[in-house]
Parts: sequence; structure tokens; C-alpha cells
Amino acid sequence: MITISVVDDDQMLIDGLAAWLAGVPGVRLAATGATVAALLGAEAETGEADVVILDLLLADGSDPLDNVRELVRAGRRVLVVSVVPSGDMARKVVRAGACGYLTKDHDLAALIARVGEVVGEGVAYSPELALGWLSDRCADRPTLSPQERAVLLAYASGMTLAAAARSAGVQPGTAKNYLERVKDKYRKAGRPAYTKLELAVRAREDGLLP
Repeated sequence: MITISVVDDDQMLIDGLAAWLAGVPGVRLAATGATVAALLGAEAETGEADVVILDLLLADGSDPLDNVRELVRAGRRVLVVSVVPSGDMARKVVRAGACGYLTKDHDLAALIARVGEVVGEGVAYSPELALGWLSDRCADRPTLSPQERAVLLAYASGMTLAAAARSAGVQPGTAKNYLERVKDKYRKAGRPAYTKLELAVRAREDGLLP
């Protein structure tokens, strides 16, 4: 059973989602709230849901990225939904900790499919944003060489430096040099990463790791 909570001030949407989910096996609406604070308060009674669906723009005027960060700090997995098909905003909310970004022009079946991807620890986003997401080369996303990328992915996925070197077909000293180059590129891009955990976060933010 997958449980979902929703932060949205559109009561008609929430009522429609609740009615539709009543006929969907394996998925249950656990709690709702018009604000992040209201949702967290409701979940204190109902229990934490597997995924929180968060509307990008709420009537309380709260900052979307702050909302994502607050939910993530509370240990929630967040899927942002919006009427705005913005690749730039999608990147920002994922870097703030969200697990995906879906535009509201999709039907409820598509929404639940994306929820399933988030539960599976993937990053979910609208198909129309995929090309821009994957091909993005904005200033804060460094361009890595194939060797740098191979070592980064192996190391950030949990391997030791020696194992990452073997996976990439290079010596440990060479792998270490590649990682130092990767760290330097992220530092120059304004997104420093000094530890293995931080490198893994950067790789996920840039769509290199699931």
C-alpha cells in the first residue's frame, strides 16, 4: 500500500483526488493540508505518508523552495506539482531536495505513476521536461569528461576509491585525481562538494544517479 499526502489549497482538486483514489487499489490518501505546516500537523495524527505531493504555488505566499526544504528536513519524500512547465524550476526544486516535478496538465493516472517512481527512489518529472533536463548545460552544472563521470558515478554510488578505480579501469591514484577535478568543477560552479555524500547529492541533482 502506497500512502500519499497532499499540500494544496485547491479543495476541489483534493476532493477529486480523494474520490478517484478510492477506486485505485494499492494507493491511499493519508492526509491533506493547505500549507506545509497544516500538512505536518495532520500527519502527526495520521502518520507519515510515503510521498508528499506539494503544489508549487500556495495561497499563503510561501516560498516554494522553502516548502520543499521544510518537508525534506521533516523526512518526507516530495513530488512537486505545478501549472508551470518550467525546466529551470524543476531543477531548483530537485536541488532543494524534491524527488520530482510534474505539471498539472497530466491526468491522475500519470500522477500516481510518478508517485510510484518516487517511492522507488527515482527522480520523476514531466516527459516534456525530460529533454531539457538531460541536455541542460547551465552555468551551475559542470561538464565532466567521460572518465570523470565514470569515477564519480562509481564512487558516489557507494564504492571505495579502489573499487571505483577498478570499475572505471584506472589506477587508484588516477581515480583520486579525477575526483579532485570533479570537486574543483563543482566548486567553481558554486555548488561545492567535499565529501562522498555531497558528491552523491550533486550527482543526483544533475540526474547522473537515480
